[in-house]
Amino acid sequence: MFLNGGGMRGGPLHEQLQGAPLCCVARSAPKYHYFSVGDRFPAMHEGGSATVVGEVYDLPLTVLRDHLVPAEPPELELGVIELEDGAACLATILRSSYVDSPELTDISAMGDWRAYLASR
Repeated sequence: MFLNGGGMRGGPLHEQLQGAPLCCVARSAPKYHYFSVGDRFPAMHEGGSATVVGEVYDLPLTVLRDHLVPAEPPELELGVIELEDGAACLATILRSSYVDSPELTDISAMGDWRAYLASR
């Protein structure tokens, strides 16, 4: 599971991973838009040219079902993204119905949630 926001180490949702091991720090393929949603959490959406920094975890599906997904905001849904090395990976992505939301700030140029938060 590719995490790029609150589920990463030190984030407010990290404990929802129930101790799942970190596999690696990774980047997405350069094919996404990356947004701040009301400065509350980040969201990826296909169709751009940004790479996104994240962490890949070996997350059991029961943990995904019982802990992480219920903690995610309604603007996000499960999807499959492409990593920089071409691998497919589960991730939470922005629901298409929210793409025109006035709450979105494009942070694609930064591509890193922690760096964005530090810059505010």
